[in-house]
Amino acid sequence: MNMENTLAELEAFTSEWENCDAKAAFLTFRQALESVGGVVISFKARPGITYSLRGSHPDHQRELFVLIDVIDDDPELRWLSVCFYEDMVTDRGNHGDWVPQGILGEDARCFNVDEADEELVSYVAERIREAGANAAK
Repeated sequence: MNMENTLAELEAFTSEWENCDAKAAFLTFRQALESVGGVVISFKARPGITYSLRGSHPDHQRELFVLIDVIDDDPELRWLSVCFYEDMVTDRGNHGDWVPQGILGEDARCFNVDEADEELVSYVAERIREAGANAAK
């Protein structure tokens, strides 16, 4: 899928998604992802399961550096899982969960966001920028 189709599909998804706490956080995370220099964004829709926004970088040896999943098992109560390779981010606040083989078969640090917690959203957005900077090295 080319970048233009990805963005069109992403725009369609966000425009149809009713406002809720998870949507506001998702838009903040998208903005953080888009701020990473050289980022390549992809979007994969699996209605009823997940909608995945993925960030990769051409200078990074791995397929991606962040996976932002909208968990869609109940469309009225969507929540977010934002995962990074364990060695790509710091978590001094200990807000994330260590997930063995949680991202493409490698250990991950995942953050679940299901409420309007501005501090947590800001913290996770900073982790996105941190992982993006590490991917560009």
